[in-house]
Amino acid sequence: MAALIGFVFFGLFSPGPNVILLTASGARFGFRATLPHLVGVVLGVGITAFATGLGLGWLVQAVPALRIVLSLVAAGWILWIAWGLWRVGPLRRSAHERPMRLVEAVFFQWVNPKVWAVAVAATAHVHMLGPWAKATALALTFSGVNLFVCLFWAFAGSLLPTLMQDDRARMVFMRVMAVGLAVFSVLVFL
Repeated sequence: MAALIGFVFFGLFSPGPNVILLTASGARFGFRATLPHLVGVVLGVGITAFATGLGLGWLVQAVPALRIVLSLVAAGWILWIAWGLWRVGPLRRSAHERPMRLVEAVFFQWVNPKVWAVAVAATAHVHMLGPWAKATALALTFSGVNLFVCLFWAFAGSLLPTLMQDDRARMVFMRVMAVGLAVFSVLVFL
């Protein structure tokens, strides 16, 4: 289990769509307002890992058409979110700006290519278990580890407004986050 926990930690802690979005949300809306987004990521990652343990990850790899559809949806969704970050305005938020909702964050995990890649690779650490035990071990490990990963990045983001005292600094930060997300939209196809 230690090898699985370490693998999942490094897989989820490294930069990816969730890390970028939680850091940006913490910076834009604060830690407390980002909590529903954070909980959605934790639940969604656990659900994805559970499904992977039951064989859905294998199915996605085995059916090229399914993989292409998921890749297109993932790239489109990630680019749409990146465009929203690119367009973030001045420090005064408009009424339509809000953190990602819990349900949106859960659903995003279904098209998050990094979560799928880490979950599929993590099955090698629990290959000796039966399907239900494998799925449960993956779900609990992913959700448990990811809780701490998400807390770290959302909190780190919430500390950034002290560095972004003017509109230009905020715009530069959000555009860097947007470019990072856009890069992930291309990596979906690799």
